[in-house]
Amino acid sequence: MFQVRLHGRGGQGVVTAAEMLSIAGFSEGKHAQAFPSFGSERTGAPVVSFCRLDDKEIRRREPILEPDCLIVQDPTLFHALDVFQGLRPDGYVLINTTKDWHELGIADKVAHLPDHHVVGVNATALARKHVGRPVPNAALLGGFAAITGEIHLAAVETAIATKFSGAIADGNIAAARAAHAAALGEELTDA
Repeated sequence: MFQVRLHGRGGQGVVTAAEMLSIAGFSEGKHAQAFPSFGSERTGAPVVSFCRLDDKEIRRREPILEPDCLIVQDPTLFHALDVFQGLRPDGYVLINTTKDWHELGIADKVAHLPDHHVVGVNATALARKHVGRPVPNAALLGGFAAITGEIHLAAVETAIATKFSGAIADGNIAAARAAHAAALGEELTDA
């Protein structure tokens, strides 16, 4: 089972990201489960969402305490709570940022992780460019597909097209493609 914990703030699409990740898993024939954990339900408040992916039925229902991957939509949360709590020693971390790990104050937290398991993508800028709004969730799913290999970019695109329609779907798909390329260290020429 591959377990993902998503951290962000209310209004950034953290819950929707987990839902789309589960849809992407379903589209590839996996069993998937997504659910949120709310504190105060207001814009800007910390929000945590969870997603599990597996090749067999998922019976667990509790919050994910030992994630295989962290997706951090808002790096200011590093100063507010222990985002890294329980992360597996070979885990992945995808952060919506352009800053390096020293600037974020997390260099010691990620130093033990394998090479290429900690990646920053400017998902907010990609969302602004392609969607017109600073909502990084769909873009980060493209980055997730790139760094973990747990799902393919095509599954992310299917999930986005299932959740959204028209120009919003097209923009989010373009942002996810650009984030996928960025996470791989490539440049997307048609984005």
